[in-house]
Amino acid sequence: MTDDKTVPQLVDEFVAWHFDRVPARAAMLGSLDHDGTLGDFTEAGFLRYEREVDGWLARMTAVDPAGLSLDDSVDRDLVVAVLRGDQAMAAWPDWRRDPSVYTSAVLSNLFTSFLYRLRPEAELVATVEARLREVPGVLAACRRNLDPTLAAPKIVRRGLDQARTARAFLTVALPAEVSDQTLRARVAAAAEPAAAAFDELVTFLDAFADRATGDWRMGERLYSTLLTDQELLGYGATELHERGKVAYAELDAEMRELAGRYSGGSDDWHAVMTRLQADFPPTEEDMRAEYEAETLRARDFLIEHELVTLAEGEECRVVPSPTFQRPVLSVASYMSPAPLGTGRVGHFFVPFTPDGFPQEQVRQRLRTNARAQLATIAVHEAYPGHHWHLSWLAGSPRTVRKVFRTPYFSEGWALYAERLLREQGYFTDPAQELAHVEARIFRAARIVVDTALHCGDMTVEQAEEFMSTKASLTPGTAAGEVTRYCAWPTQAPSYLTGSLEIEQIRTDYLAEGRGDLRTFHDTLAGSGALPLGLARRVALGA
Repeated sequence: MTDDKTVPQLVDEFVAWHFDRVPARAAMLGSLDHDGTLGDFTEAGFLRYEREVDGWLARMTAVDPAGLSLDDSVDRDLVVAVLRGDQAMAAWPDWRRDPSVYTSAVLSNLFTSFLYRLRPEAELVATVEARLREVPGVLAACRRNLDPTLAAPKIVRRGLDQARTARAFLTVALPAEVSDQTLRARVAAAAEPAAAAFDELVTFLDAFADRATGDWRMGERLYSTLLTDQELLGYGATELHERGKVAYAELDAEMRELAGRYSGGSDDWHAVMTRLQADFPPTEEDMRAEYEAETLRARDFLIEHELVTLAEGEECRVVPSPTFQRPVLSVASYMSPAPLGTGRVGHFFVPFTPDGFPQEQVRQRLRTNARAQLATIAVHEAYPGHHWHLSWLAGSPRTVRKVFRTPYFSEGWALYAERLLREQGYFTDPAQELAHVEARIFRAARIVVDTALHCGDMTVEQAEEFMSTKASLTPGTAAGEVTRYCAWPTQAPSYLTGSLEIEQIRTDYLAEGRGDLRTFHDTLAGSGALPLGLARRVALGA
């Protein structure tokens, strides 16, 4: 054994190192040892992290896998996959390309402090003050580190839109979270210099975007490396693209059949979905309330059909998306309980629009959350999707699996959850069933578009047209989606790719007689959000 340490000791040491190097992320996971600082965002800090990744990878790969238990083997291979992904991304340094590396780290970190409330209020305020004092330095590092030859104007403007929300969030929303008047005043005072630093960043990014000349396209080689070395999929971008096209064609045929049954003859499912999207909640608050009702219905359905075991004390709160998130995310999302904390309360964020959005764009957002679509989205975000999975996972004794999660499992699981409830008869309204399958074809379209965009086979304009004609996105939502794909390569294909892999693991699990459906769900989801090759090993014991 390398370093004379057992695998659990080595893995624990690696997690501690990662937390020390990325304390802002550690605090968001619930580490109270790291909630007093945002960390080192200087060039030297990022380069040190990259060097130390190389050393950690050498230590982990030196471990002889022979004789390891299944759990220790999976933990070791999980860390190796994470490190190989970090190593590959050193050739595509997002910290030189994307201002949201800095803005999101600040805003999300401060937001989750009050969302989780892991300390008494006075202690919590003290840690928030400490982090607010560091904000000017973090944003100064952002200005120094961004490289106009690498940063793409589209990605810079996306970060700029988020930075513009910071003043209101820091000076209004953040102090409002504090109940004690004296403590609230302290947060407001500490927030003002941080807000001024964001104001300065907005001015900088506005000019920087005009001189940025970089390309957001990752390229096929790196894209494929991430799929094989980090996600452990066993195939690269070209095969993933073809799989997406095949899945789209199969789902398109299913949609045509369902549309014909629903409409009494016409198989034009786009036209049917357009009609269904005309029935939507009249306001954003109505949208939130209807999502909340659907979330409770899904939870009751799980209990009635005994499909999973609910974590003790779990609760899913359905709330408006945070203001700083609205410019960069146009769809529903979820924030899990702090993985390292003891709470089991998660938050389903309903996709409100940014303040000042034109009324027509607000209407488009509501149309994209039509009543026919609410059921499958609530299942995805809450029960038995993200909330059930991550509240259940929070009880795992293996810290490394709570810290390092891949969207190819977590998003794949949430889409699998939609499929599961369809199989169990949850979507009783034919319109809901049609919308459910449309949600899958939307994910197939994402595979096609994301791979084509980053391999240079599709322009932004072509991608937006594809997403608004091959799926049921309104033009405004399609534009927001495509910007997300440009900024976050490889993530968009994770939904359907992961769901299909999980469905195959389930087939094999049940065929081998390893347990019933509930046991499968509890076992697989409780093991983490692992790269899918490792998830298969956990479920099948090999």
